[in-house]
Amino acid sequence: MYRHDGEDVFVIDAHVHDWDASEENIIHEGGEQFIQCFHDYHTAFTPEERQWDMDEYRKYSDERMVRDLFRDGHADMAIFQPTALSEFYEHGFNTVEDNATLTDEYPGRFVLNGRFDSREGEDGLEELERQKEVHDITGVKLYTAEWRGDSKGWRLDSKDSFEYLEKCSELGITNIHAHKGPTIRPLNRDAFDVRDIDDAATSFPELNFIVEHVGFPRFDDFAHIGAEETNVYGGISVVAPMAHARPRKFGEIMGELLFWVGEDNLLFGSDYALWEPEWVVEAVMEAELTSEQRDEFGVELTHDVKKKIIGENAAELYDIDIEERKQELADDEITAEFDLEDQYSGATAD
Repeated sequence: MYRHDGEDVFVIDAHVHDWDASEENIIHEGGEQFIQCFHDYHTAFTPEERQWDMDEYRKYSDERMVRDLFRDGHADMAIFQPTALSEFYEHGFNTVEDNATLTDEYPGRFVLNGRFDSREGEDGLEELERQKEVHDITGVKLYTAEWRGDSKGWRLDSKDSFEYLEKCSELGITNIHAHKGPTIRPLNRDAFDVRDIDDAATSFPELNFIVEHVGFPRFDDFAHIGAEETNVYGGISVVAPMAHARPRKFGEIMGELLFWVGEDNLLFGSDYALWEPEWVVEAVMEAELTSEQRDEFGVELTHDVKKKIIGENAAELYDIDIEERKQELADDEITAEFDLEDQYSGATAD
């Protein structure tokens, strides 16, 4: 558990992956372009001494992931956001079932999200039902620019998508995470456009739409949608590393987000393994708005605001009682393996 300003801060890394971009898994040139583009983002923001070489980046071990998140990365919990990319990778890039392996091995540490693609028709609806039945998912990650045959994307406000969202509502899958961020080679920029969130959020007020990467670089569109729709949230992965690499830009974006979207509707994510959470968490928790930014936006990035963004808002969406979870984690396998007992000593049940 991270300690900041003399207080323990419960960290939920709300955007992590367990991916496989090994050369033997790639079946389309797009798979190589995709992981190379990821690595470009990695090196652009990561401190030089923390950068990974390409071999490790393609496929890292489960042991490294657990260590990077929970021993070194200040995270108490993490939320898996799957990305299938089955046109590019023989066994998928970051699949629900691969993520489920770690979720089952370390209960209480991971939240497993599912996925859907509205182009998959009845088979996809049945698969969504299976994910709910087998894994009891309460969230899905959507990748609207994923290729499928001749199609290079789909929209959340389409008739087919609405059928899936209706199924989510019926099944109690309430958290809809949509990647709406920077384009990744060779995917189509327009397929990540954020504007399809507007009608979807209006039409399904019972669902929460978490716009991953806050629509960046289509940020203004997202900000205004988030101001209108109270069930729209912003995931700040991709933005978060800017707290280290481009602190003034980070302050500008956070000022806009706090002004338009509000402190209760923002979720932290490291986007692991694009970036390791250790230095990202530290940079976000130490970040401040400049006096000019505070005056312009009329907001403050206070310690209490950061606590909401770094963990409390995700806990609210996923019905996690933080105090109860601290007690559970005090006695779990990861706490014992990494000698983290001191971090949870105050949470041990009587």
